[in-house]
Amino acid sequence: MKIQDSQYLSTLQIAKQFPAQKGSAQNAVSQAQENSFRDILARKTNQNQGELKFSKHAANRLADRNIRLTDEQIGRLSDGTQKADAKGIRESLVIVDELAFIVNIPNRTVVTAMDQTQTQENIFTNIDGAVIM
Repeated sequence: MKIQDSQYLSTLQIAKQFPAQKGSAQNAVSQAQENSFRDILARKTNQNQGELKFSKHAANRLADRNIRLTDEQIGRLSDGTQKADAKGIRESLVIVDELAFIVNIPNRTVVTAMDQTQTQENIFTNIDGAVIM
């Protein structure tokens, strides 16, 4: 059976009947996916530039050691992280008041936290810089 002799039209025959539109469905889907990816990438990039995260280990240390951070202390910790980033530091010790934090600067993630009772030895390893706020 030939398609041309059939009473039904193929999609190819239907497509030939209508002029090609500038914003075809395929282009619209492609553009929507591109915009979505672009939006997601921009949000993730902006999120990583400013927001400070706490690793699960650091959150557990804060809870175990009964350390409560004020908004002002978190702000100073974030400022210290930005200063370390400006100097090219990758793993930094950031000291805020009597609290010490090890921060992975590229990921903006606090890796661990301790207060002055845990820092009696005053030895910090695996860091390449320190910021005292």
